[in-house]
This record gives sequence, C-alpha cells and structure tokens, in this order.
Amino acid sequence: MIETAPGLPCRVTAGPGGIAPLYVASDTTSLYGSWDMADLADHAVGLSPREVARLLIYRPRYSTETVFRGIHRVTERTTATYGGHLNLRYPEPVLHSGPRELAPDADVLTAFVAAMDDALELRPFGEVDTVLHLTGGFDSGTVGTRLTERHPGRFPTAALLIAGPGRAHQIRRRAEILKTLPFAEPDHLVDAMEHAPLNPECARVRGERISPYEEPLHRPFTRLTETLAEHGARVVVTGLGGDEMVALSQDEYPHKSMGEVSDALPWIGPRARAALEYADDNIAPPAAVNSMTLLSLETTAPVLMRAGIWPVHPFADPGMVQLGEWLPMHWRELKQLQRRRLAALGLSRDVTESRARESFAEVVQHTLTTHARPLFARMLHDGSSLFEEKVVDPDGLRRAVRRLSEGPYREDGDAQLLEVLDLHFAAQAFL
Repeated sequence: MIETAPGLPCRVTAGPGGIAPLYVASDTTSLYGSWDMADLADHAVGLSPREVARLLIYRPRYSTETVFRGIHRVTERTTATYGGHLNLRYPEPVLHSGPRELAPDADVLTAFVAAMDDALELRPFGEVDTVLHLTGGFDSGTVGTRLTERHPGRFPTAALLIAGPGRAHQIRRRAEILKTLPFAEPDHLVDAMEHAPLNPECARVRGERISPYEEPLHRPFTRLTETLAEHGARVVVTGLGGDEMVALSQDEYPHKSMGEVSDALPWIGPRARAALEYADDNIAPPAAVNSMTLLSLETTAPVLMRAGIWPVHPFADPGMVQLGEWLPMHWRELKQLQRRRLAALGLSRDVTESRARESFAEVVQHTLTTHARPLFARMLHDGSSLFEEKVVDPDGLRRAVRRLSEGPYREDGDAQLLEVLDLHFAAQAFL
C-alpha cells in the first residue's frame, strides 16, 4: 500500500502475505521500489558484510537488510517512510500458540482439508490458467490432489526431475499420484540435470542482474517457468511452506541450528567471521508465517513473475499455519498430517510411507564438479568484490576448490560453494 498526501512523507507498507519481495532504495528526491532487485541496481553502493556472511554459511535471516548497502527489503507489514530520507519501521510481533490437546472426537483430516479449502477459495482459479507444481513430495502432492478433487480435469502439472538415487522414486510416486485423480494434461517435466545451474545458458553466468536471493537452481527453474509460460500458465500452485507448517520445536526435537562456521568452510573471510557475532541483530519480529517460509517464497517469486505467472502457496496461509501450531506432535512428526491425508485418498505405502531422500543434492554436486570449475578459476584469477571486502578469503577458497577437484565430494562443506558463486555473480552485476 502506497500512501501520499501533499506536504507529508510518502508511506509504503508491505502486506502480511509475503508472497513476493519488495525492495526499496532512495536518493535525495525520490523513493524507488520493485519486486525485482535488478531495478534498483544503480542504488547499490557496496556489500553488507553481515548479510553476506549469513548467506555464505546458510544462516539466512529475515530482515530489512540485503546483501547490498543502499537496497532494503520491506519485510511483511513493515512500513517505509520517505520524506527526503528513508526510514523503515518493523511491525509488532504476531503472537503464536503451541500444540493443544485434541478433543476425543477430533477429526484432524477433515479440519486439515477445510483449512486447505479456506486458503484455496481466496483465489479465482476458475478464471486463470493454473498449473500445479507436483514434485512427488508430500506437500505439493497434498495440495495438488485436493485442488484436483475439487476441479477434476482442470489443472495440468509440472515438476523439475531430480538426479541420483531418488530420481526413480520421484518418477514412480508422481506416476501413482497422477493416476489416482483426474489431473489435466500435459505434465510438464524439465530435467534439472540437463539444465543444470551455472551452465553457459544460466542468467547468472551470462552477467544478468539476478538477485542473490533468487532461486539457487536458477537455470532449471527458469527453464521450467519458460515452458509453463509458453503454454499460457498464469498461476502456479506449490507446496512451499509445508515443512514449516508441521515443524517440530527445539523442545520436541532438539537439533542443531542451521549455519555454523567450521573448518569445512575455509573460504569465510575475516570480515564475515567478525560480522557473524551480530547475525541476529535487527531481524524482523515474528510474523504469522515462519520467516524461513517467507524467505523461500521470495526466492521463488521473481522468476515466475518475470514470466507473468503468480505463485500461490496454500501452506503459507495463516489459517494453515495456525492449524499446524495447534496439532499435537504425533500429527506433525515425519509429516504424519500430509502422509495420512494422502493415504486417505487410497495412495499406496510407496507414496505415503516413503523415507527415501528426494533432493537436488546430486544436481548441485554435478554443477560444482563440472560447470563451476572454470568459473572459480576465472574468479580467482580476475578477482572479486567478495575478496576486496574480505568476506571471502581467496586462499581458503583456492584450497576448497582444489580439494573439490582432487578429493571425494562432501555434501556438507562442498555444497555451500554454490553460494559463493551466486554472490560473486550478483556483486559483479550489481556493483
């Protein structure tokens, strides 16, 4: 919402949905804003060591700070006020509740379906060409099957195919889901290995201004989006947010927090290490939706929106989030909620009881051991803003790249190198 009045500062307030990012920048006379960070590139005046460090160690934080000084994120419900100077004011935190005791006659699956329907009925699906992002996983499978129950034969499907041991399982699970309910044709499939990140066709490699917050698997995701746009899609429905909806708390399942500096990340520079002491400073207050979900939604949106496609994420609906908070642990553990919903549709244990890992880890490994090698060599030869700002140590990076080429690939320690290149290309393009 943009509010203006003669003689008063301009106010821009982001809504509570957080579906698309909103970035702002200013000079002495004007306020600029866009969901595409590239539109504000001329206002980038350097790197923020703290934010770069967060991304380098995979410890993202939802805040008004971005990688580039001079460009700010307007987080959900935050207000940007401009009257010659820019001021960003966070909203009050949203209060959350914990698990509740179920009534003896509680019908959790019916409540779950009702919450999905409430989220879906906010959208005019009958008036726009809509595609279901059906990965074969529990979250997109749950949303996609419900929409197809309500609108038989209406919605085609799409997915990126993974690589490695999980690929055959992904194909098999998707095939069973597609046979169970009347999804529409075609089923749009893009092989992520054939369109691997950082290949010569990748927008980042070509020097385009791609935000460091956009999809890490940029090339395959862009290719899938291009395919959907060519077939007239204007809305994509996803399962994003399903992990966080049923996540376990630290009390329920003590686990190590994401993002730690270790010897496995020798490229973390001295300024980045020093900045990590303040990694949790000035972050946004709790929102109705988990901050990791909000960051994931912002990662997905720009690629789709450039193609004229609007993303819809039912699991990120506040009503769905609240239902997840209220459920006892045994309904959330190992995604029992989604598993039982799919089992109620008659899907086999191969779909509902799967514990096989389906991820893009093998695609990332392929990228880093093939396409990334000459890119690292060029970066180390020509230099980088990351070196100049001392957020990446070139000697440490050189050791890591050498180890990557000589030793066995380590997912924990090597995979994070992809972020180094994404940040390097962003700094090159924006600065």
